[in-house]
Amino acid sequence: MLDIHWLNTFVTLAKLEHFGKTAIKLHMTQPNVSLHIKQLEKSTHVKLIERNPFRLTQAGERLLQSAQNTLMELQTCQADLNALNDLSQGTLTLAASDIISRLLLISPFQSFKKEYPGIDLSLLNTTSAQAADLVKSAKADLGFVIAQKESQPLHFTELHQVKWCALGNGLKEWQQGSVQQTGQQQAGQQQEEPTLILLGHDTRTRDLIDLALPSLKLPSYRVMEVGSVDAQIDWAEAGFGVAIIPAFSLHPKLNLQTTITPLPDFPTTSLGYIVRQNQVLSRAIKQLLHWVDEEIQRSQHST
Repeated sequence: MLDIHWLNTFVTLAKLEHFGKTAIKLHMTQPNVSLHIKQLEKSTHVKLIERNPFRLTQAGERLLQSAQNTLMELQTCQADLNALNDLSQGTLTLAASDIISRLLLISPFQSFKKEYPGIDLSLLNTTSAQAADLVKSAKADLGFVIAQKESQPLHFTELHQVKWCALGNGLKEWQQGSVQQTGQQQAGQQQEEPTLILLGHDTRTRDLIDLALPSLKLPSYRVMEVGSVDAQIDWAEAGFGVAIIPAFSLHPKLNLQTTITPLPDFPTTSLGYIVRQNQVLSRAIKQLLHWVDEEIQRSQHST
């Protein structure tokens, strides 16, 4: 019989390809990692790894596929059992981007801690794509994402239609080609191209924005990439360009000094949550989703 702990050690070692790193990751000693692999090879009667240089044997590759599926299924099963049991203690793990978590989850989290003091909330700060992977593998019980398509093995529920706006001065002038020339420009130098302040390329939000940028009808522009929507807003407020951001991100911002321009030609997208298809939702998760929905309604009424 294969021990589940041996399989977990084997899968981790296959990923890290290093006994010492595996020991640190699993809070084990390096000799115990080696012992687990030896016990697994003895039980299966096959050699699973080559050590110098490290690589999986053909048998190891085959076991890795089954071991990964087995561990994921057990993790998924445990999550569903916890939900069915409506535990009053334990951990509820959520995955969400920085902008979603700060704008929509702080107040619901406060309500959750009062109602369920025995349940720890764990928040994983991720992109929407990473959140989907975490929910698939049951490493997160719930994910909040932008622009998730319905796909196996996930189920997406829309909470809010996301519209876009531009924050920053000068967009209309750039579009009309009537920017006031400076003394240098009058001397024959080219006028400065507009700067668009955008999120980095590793986000689903940026993918959506890139497709819609032609609707701005700018003949040319430069791009300044930053790591968060908050950074976009700060740089735009400081006069470094025009930030293209979700309109709901301005909800908590007071006393903005720069121009806000709605972008109706940008296609709307969806903000919502994802769970595994056929996932059992605990009473605590359902209550948290109710508070998130209330927070969205409040933000809509205040804009």
